[in-house]
Amino acid sequence: MRLSVIIVSYNVKYYLEQCLCSLRKACRDLETECWVVDNASSDETVEYVRERFPEVHIIANEENVGFSRANNMAIRRSTGEYVLLLNPDTIVGEHVLSSCISFLDRHPEAGAAGVAMLKDNGGFAWESRRGFPTPFVSFCKMSGLCALFPHSRTFGRYYMRYYDKSEPHPIEVISGAFNMIRKTALDRTGLLDEEFFMYGEDIDLSYRLHACGYENYYLPFQILHYKGESTHKSSFRYVHVFYKAMLIFFDKHYRRSYRWLTPFIRLAVVVRGVMDLCVHQRERLRGLWRKDDDEESRKSYLFIGRPEAVEALCRVGMEKGLRINFVIGDEQKMPDGHLDASVSPQGYDYVVYDVGAYSYEKILDLMSRKVNKRWHVRLGTFSVETQKLITLNRVY
Repeated sequence: MRLSVIIVSYNVKYYLEQCLCSLRKACRDLETECWVVDNASSDETVEYVRERFPEVHIIANEENVGFSRANNMAIRRSTGEYVLLLNPDTIVGEHVLSSCISFLDRHPEAGAAGVAMLKDNGGFAWESRRGFPTPFVSFCKMSGLCALFPHSRTFGRYYMRYYDKSEPHPIEVISGAFNMIRKTALDRTGLLDEEFFMYGEDIDLSYRLHACGYENYYLPFQILHYKGESTHKSSFRYVHVFYKAMLIFFDKHYRRSYRWLTPFIRLAVVVRGVMDLCVHQRERLRGLWRKDDDEESRKSYLFIGRPEAVEALCRVGMEKGLRINFVIGDEQKMPDGHLDASVSPQGYDYVVYDVGAYSYEKILDLMSRKVNKRWHVRLGTFSVETQKLITLNRVY
């Protein structure tokens, strides 16, 4: 078995479905097994996946055991030469997996590899490559020095913006949203540390891979990451779990070397956590204040796809009261999609692609092209098979 794909899911049934649909295409020429570990979802994810994807191995937990422990359950049962830890709120291009495996085959020193993650507006997610959060690197990030001097190898190490994102290069931290790991490297380092319930486990694993002499690589192959659709980041629980993970990592790897800094680090983490919670709660209250004025319902959509997809989405749009304009097109007849000279997408909030008319790889490529830095349009996808329109904020 060449590859074992492991996805931990929690109440993201339709995002998971979209991810699995993209994986089906990406795995066509690979000997692959796929594991979905469901952490006690309440949206009938398990039954849905069993019906739609009979080839997928499912582990159905009766409680939410956390990200690390859930991944470890599947890793122990996996048989692949490589293990891919993948978030359910992602879309994988058709050639991403084979390209990553080819790179790792050619670089035996590589323990793991991450990729170029795109946000839903096509922008590059800087979390795709990071440096280890040493006390100094963390200080630069939290103080704003990283943002002020993003290309500095001294102050900007957290996001490593001094590297060309179109070229592969060694990095330190690989995001847990897409982390392809050599199984023999995992055998040496051990599995994910289950003390991390969620967040921080990817940094810890990357650190241990480095400590064992492996290189971690960034590869310029694109995926879409909706960035934590299953996580309510305005909640106290999110802030508590996130900053607790920071303290766990510091205590585990840096406390002995920086013992005198321990009280200051703990104070800084607590203060930053409280500040973030206040900001998130303020945004949450604004959302509640505007609840009667649903902004999403007033968004405008440009759809590009086949005639049968237009007909299907038209029914969905009328049922949901969506403002959609339709363009007949596909990857062969309109290869530039929403960037075609005959289309004017700048008046729309979303560009929605028919995934039966365009490959996932083509959709991501089109979204990553920036015609105007001030203009941002967000991505939506529609499938005739599932009859679902999916965006970052809503599933129709």
